[in-house]
Amino acid sequence: MTRFVITGTDTGIGKTVFSAALAGATGAHYWKPIQSGLDEETDSETVARLAGVSVLPEAWRLATPASPHRAAEIDGVNIDADALTPPEGPLIVEGAGGALVPLTRTTLYADLFARWQIPVIVCARTGLGTINHSLLTIEALRARKVPIHGLAFLGDAAADSEAIICQISGIRRLGRLPIIDTLNSETLAAAFAAHFDLEDFR
Repeated sequence: MTRFVITGTDTGIGKTVFSAALAGATGAHYWKPIQSGLDEETDSETVARLAGVSVLPEAWRLATPASPHRAAEIDGVNIDADALTPPEGPLIVEGAGGALVPLTRTTLYADLFARWQIPVIVCARTGLGTINHSLLTIEALRARKVPIHGLAFLGDAAADSEAIICQISGIRRLGRLPIIDTLNSETLAAAFAAHFDLEDFR
């Protein structure tokens, strides 16, 4: 059964697009536990538009576009991290920003992933700096005994960077989702099928 958590090496690198591609390819439900920022299209709305899968409601929807811990404080909301439990069944869970983004003043997303013990896919951009960011992310997850399923690279090809990250970390490369000029459900599905092996996500 498909059950993965999607985290990243940074914010704004394409985790939501990858989550949509994976959910669409596997038919899994999508869940974003906490949404920060409601002025533009939310991540859940993006996935619904690009993947056409069942999108589960967020546990918290915060108006302020900031780290969840700060957005919640500004919005006057108390996030109970212990109450966040992933729904049953095939599921793609998307975190916010990187693995060490704080949900509260005392809990990071990586702490949540450690409690859940659902295999994590690390999304890494391919631009300059990705080697350091990727290896730091992997070390942070390993330090908390979070199971890591693999690496999904996002962006233009950077063969040496992709190879050395996998070589040093020992984490397998699942594939690379290229930049898609005209992004819609059809082009996203085609790009995922061309660059990833669906059997790697079974």
